[in-house]
Amino acid sequence: MENLEKNFLLAKNQDRKAQKSLYEMFSAKMLAISNSYTNNLHDAEDILMGAFMKCFTKLDECRDWKSFPFWLRKIVVNDSISFVRKNRNILYADIEIADDYSDEDIDERLEALNIEEIFSQMPAGYRLIFNLYVFEEKKHQEIAEMLNISEGTSKSQLSKAKKWLTEFLKTEENEKRDTETVKV
Repeated sequence: MENLEKNFLLAKNQDRKAQKSLYEMFSAKMLAISNSYTNNLHDAEDILMGAFMKCFTKLDECRDWKSFPFWLRKIVVNDSISFVRKNRNILYADIEIADDYSDEDIDERLEALNIEEIFSQMPAGYRLIFNLYVFEEKKHQEIAEMLNISEGTSKSQLSKAKKWLTEFLKTEENEKRDTETVKV
């Protein structure tokens, strides 16, 4: 990251090598972020390319090299959300569900699992709300405004995502236990 400031300043002046360096510094992480929303590597790659094009054409809007990674991430997240909204039919149920599952239980189990594998199986609506709430630290009101849904729907989808995660983790644990029993 020591070259970030230098490359950022050069890229602002349309230096192609500096732009390439910024791309190489951040593309892997940004691809992972986009893929966590789309659950499709090809779509995530398309979003990534578009986000970097937008980034390089609007680089003057990012005032400080220190904020560049966060600014770029915001572009990638917003473009990913826009893509999902335009290209997927995500149904949100406007129902409130009581949250019977503890966050600590889910957090402990997530550390031991492959998050990409989990997200690849999680329903798109749950994944979108979960990403925004947990990883982007958005509040339900912000999520509702971004996705043009009600705040209750956002809360409901997060609750359902947590319930889905709990069930997924229980299934994984039971399969692991069954496999270990067979080995004995």
